[in-house]
Amino acid sequence: MWAEFFEFFSGAALAYLITRIPFLTFPRVKSWNEQFPPHPEPIYVDGHLIQRVLHMRIFYWLALVFAIIPLTFGWVSLGHGSALFGFGLWTVAGWLVLSRVTAFIAGEEAPATKQMAMRLQNVKNISESEDSCCPFAQPMWEITSVRCKSCGKVLLNEPRPDLGRPRSDGWIMGFIRLLVSDGRPIMSSDEEE
Repeated sequence: MWAEFFEFFSGAALAYLITRIPFLTFPRVKSWNEQFPPHPEPIYVDGHLIQRVLHMRIFYWLALVFAIIPLTFGWVSLGHGSALFGFGLWTVAGWLVLSRVTAFIAGEEAPATKQMAMRLQNVKNISESEDSCCPFAQPMWEITSVRCKSCGKVLLNEPRPDLGRPRSDGWIMGFIRLLVSDGRPIMSSDEEE
């Protein structure tokens, strides 16, 4: 019985990791993070940050393409190899495809969206205009909101999702936290002020 459980769990774990490859590896390359402060420090709202939000959006949806790999190997394994291993691959990859598609149909937002990038661009534009909150406005995206570093005013009440920076809590704990949260913000936003 333990051997069968191990085969199924191995297939499920492998499918889970394969579908998260874009999200867990590509944005964590050192050259992609040189312009950002280390995690979990606030990030200055600029063009690099807005581009990173758009990249994280692409990586989130790229998981659907990567799901083809475990679905294909699962199908082959069901017919010609270990049925339990193949079923594990099929179950997890199919669940990812199903959850992403139903969330999209239901209107649930991904952790990083185009609208989020547009809201950040709007904050940046306002901070550089005459309508800024103070003469030396510096919008910084903290864990729960975007605040001005100079005056402390909340400029955008939006929690920060995972942006692909190497995590300060170590590689293993950061990896587990990302697998559990799927890149969504850990903290919820405060009430509107």
